[in-house]
Amino acid sequence: MKKLFLLRHGEAGFVEGSDFQRPLTPRGITTIKKVGAILQESIDEIDLMYCSPAQRTRETAEWLGKYVLIKNSELQLNIYSGDLSTMIQMIDSTPDEVSSCLIVGHNPVISLLLSSLSDSEYINLSPGNLAILEFDVESWKLIISGSGDLREIIN
Repeated sequence: MKKLFLLRHGEAGFVEGSDFQRPLTPRGITTIKKVGAILQESIDEIDLMYCSPAQRTRETAEWLGKYVLIKNSELQLNIYSGDLSTMIQMIDSTPDEVSSCLIVGHNPVISLLLSSLSDSEYINLSPGNLAILEFDVESWKLIISGSGDLREIIN
């Protein structure tokens, strides 16, 4: 059994400079704290996190990490600039000893990924929403479109 957590970054503000440098707003932080507290009630740790290196996703991951132990993490530029195919390739390359994986990313790709894996019509994750998918497989390589069971969306 594999468990995949898909988290859209919290609400971000607008600052001078690039989109990459946008920080979370106070509301965005509050939302992630609530999601973290709810998630903490059902799990203690996540084996691996892939996170976009953008400021708002890194801050989102840091706040979530105050509630749930994230054992290993990797910054992945492809989450910021990639497409659905790139995201599926990243999941496919996840080591099989990893049972739970968190991806902290951006719309529209994070919502497209959720919709594809759960074989649902388009599900739009709002800022700070966390989707939990389960897959009845032993290898991440066996995860394909429509193979996920959407267990919950925390908002």
